[in-house]
Amino acid sequence: MPLPRSHRSILALALALLGLASPAPAKPPTLSALFPAGGQRGQTIAVTAVGSFENWPLQGWASAPGIEVKAAEAKGQLSITIASEVVPGLYWLRLYDGQGATEARPFVVGTLPEVNEVEPNDDPSRPQALDSSTITINGRLAKAGDVDGFALRLAKGQTLVASMEANRRLGSPMDGVLQVVSPEGFVLAQNDDDHDRDPQIIFEAPGDGTYLVRTFAFPAKPDSAIRFAGGESFVYRLALTTEGFLDHAFPLAVPRDAPGQVEAIGWNIPEAARVLPVLLAGAAETAWVTHPLLANSAEVRLVPHAAIAETEPNDAAHPQAISTPITISGRIDRPGDVDGFQFTAKKGEALVFRIESRRLGHPLDPVLRLMDSAGKVLSEVDDSGQDRDAELPFTPPAEGTYRLSVRDRNDQGGLRYVYRLSATPPERDFALTLGADRFTLSPGKPLTIPVTIERKGGFAEAITISLEDPPAGLSADPVVSLMAGGDAAKKVALQVTATADARSGPIRICGRVGDGPARAARAPLAGFNTAIESIWLTIPEPDRDEKTP
Repeated sequence: MPLPRSHRSILALALALLGLASPAPAKPPTLSALFPAGGQRGQTIAVTAVGSFENWPLQGWASAPGIEVKAAEAKGQLSITIASEVVPGLYWLRLYDGQGATEARPFVVGTLPEVNEVEPNDDPSRPQALDSSTITINGRLAKAGDVDGFALRLAKGQTLVASMEANRRLGSPMDGVLQVVSPEGFVLAQNDDDHDRDPQIIFEAPGDGTYLVRTFAFPAKPDSAIRFAGGESFVYRLALTTEGFLDHAFPLAVPRDAPGQVEAIGWNIPEAARVLPVLLAGAAETAWVTHPLLANSAEVRLVPHAAIAETEPNDAAHPQAISTPITISGRIDRPGDVDGFQFTAKKGEALVFRIESRRLGHPLDPVLRLMDSAGKVLSEVDDSGQDRDAELPFTPPAEGTYRLSVRDRNDQGGLRYVYRLSATPPERDFALTLGADRFTLSPGKPLTIPVTIERKGGFAEAITISLEDPPAGLSADPVVSLMAGGDAAKKVALQVTATADARSGPIRICGRVGDGPARAARAPLAGFNTAIESIWLTIPEPDRDEKTP
């Protein structure tokens, strides 16, 4: 029997009120930027998080145990403490609550004293005055048309290094420009693309005086607007120093079983910091070198075979003899320079030559040329796909002597035109990739995580994929990828389950061959040319406080 109209109206109102009394679940937090995007080790700093945070306060997580992230009382405000023993470099931070976790965002730990920019500082006659010529400025081009200016005193002959981090490592959507302006207002130096889209200037003061360091930006993805760009996410770190600045370590690679020492390359390097020890940390493929007297830190690759530095002269008439497998660190010292290497190879024994420079933040656009002993060109490679670095596979047609040369595509050269060149048999290895860096799992409901397997160089062994050291309350049965397993050779699904006592936190998914070392799956990070091993798993907890893992 139909309800009278008055009863239907009352029922509709009651249902509406029930809806109001049961609000929709809060959305997971999002994080688009941190300001400042780093800090000096041994300090506690106030940081503004830019994003969406319906549930405040949030919990914080960092990829280094010496970095502690706490939410302040005001929404979007954080307190970050950096222990003095944290190695300078780039780390990753997340914020999370019971509904989910934010994107991982970069956070740089530095060695120099730091200061935040103070507006207004865009008028050349009213720049922000700096008390020191050795400092890191945390800045933000906050709006379209914004220009930031900083004034500092220099003595005649002093060398100032001005180096910006923004797009390449921080993911800021900006193509920055740096200028040094004279006390009379003339632009004395300008740079826009040194480390990819990030600028760097090395400037020797022609006289005593107060100089202006000025920065502005264009969008990293060009648009139709004819103006300087800006916004909340246009965050940068600008290191200014007249003291030691470490640009890179040389050689760029060392043998893992005998890492030894490397040379500090840069500007204003004091004698006490010219040679740096390479300190190993677990099974990592890279090591970081640093020194208390130097701004910046440098990465050194650890390799399982011989690693050498090129020896001049090694031009076409005097190629340097090498044996494979090997990794060579070299430099195109001057415009027009060509580095040559000579090796012997057996018929049919394949080799792969890989050269890295642009990926490491250096300006060399390398060209590899392979020739036989008579000088006949067998192969030449410039860019590999979208990468300006190059890879050249080679299967010798006959036993004999061959030559490989390295040059810059634009015939440029200099201190920073360094490269890392490897000559090895095709790598028989595997890599694991995940489609996302965050997942959500409800207790009692299994979560399927697809894992993509890349088999390199004919790698055919069985790979056991599992949840590495699972936190309390989490479990997953290992799955095996077999070369003859059809689709499972390229992709498997890991089923993760949780009990009621499981908590949100980072997890690692790894692959092993037999009793060999674990190889962690990595997830690419949107907006960054990198991937991360620390995958975040959210266990929704609507009725209880979360604990920091």
